[in-house]
Amino acid sequence: MMDRMPLLEKCASRITVNGTVFGDGAFGWIAGPCAVESRPQLEASAETMKRCGIGVLRGGLFKPRTSVYSFQGLQCEGIALVAEAKKKYGLAFISEVVDESSLQALLPVADILQIGSRNCLNYALLKLAGRYGRPVLLKRGFAVTMEEYLNAAEYLAASGCREILLCERGIRTVTEVTRFTLDLGGALWLKSRYPMPVIADPSHAAGDAALVSPLTLAAAAAGLDGVMLECSPSPECTRCDSRQQLTPDQLTGLKEQTDHLLKHCRGVR
Repeated sequence: MMDRMPLLEKCASRITVNGTVFGDGAFGWIAGPCAVESRPQLEASAETMKRCGIGVLRGGLFKPRTSVYSFQGLQCEGIALVAEAKKKYGLAFISEVVDESSLQALLPVADILQIGSRNCLNYALLKLAGRYGRPVLLKRGFAVTMEEYLNAAEYLAASGCREILLCERGIRTVTEVTRFTLDLGGALWLKSRYPMPVIADPSHAAGDAALVSPLTLAAAAAGLDGVMLECSPSPECTRCDSRQQLTPDQLTGLKEQTDHLLKHCRGVR
């Protein structure tokens, strides 16, 4: 029998960032490019989010990549670009922290700190990220059990964080036709036992832009608390995860579809 997590039971069931609400019946949106690559790309992305009514912009500055030769992000050089886009478009920003130096660099611009899949069980980083009074989005590792995942979240709570967003981003299974398998059942299990909002990341689960829309609709219909999506003005030109990023038109259409679904099936406005 899995142990209860006493601090998680005291965590917030509703998290509000820049007018975007996650939990307690609300469905929140986070979207933007996989990685911040240039001022024009980030500005176009931010303009799309603003037009769609999405208040939280995502964008990686510090990218933990499988290959050392892959694009590792603009890192500190991108901080000023993010600050400009936030101010111009009135958006909140979320980005992944990978170590203490990246966390310190992102604190001036990040409204939500993200712990990515690869660092889900990085206990030193979890203890550090929980200290700053910011909401933390914790992605489930692709080979992490629910017990391990909840213990990771408890590390955040033990460091003082009470606004924890749990993010199901897909787990590794026997399938070879999608990048990972979106574990909606596991996500719903989490929602039934702990108060924290649970969102989905269909982009990383699918690895294919054509599957992102149906998986988003499935997450909304199932009762999850939001989604985190990748969208870029020119996905084919991006330097990482180009196949899974939506175009601005695709994101706009998906947002409209999902809003319609939520209004008629869940009464969410």
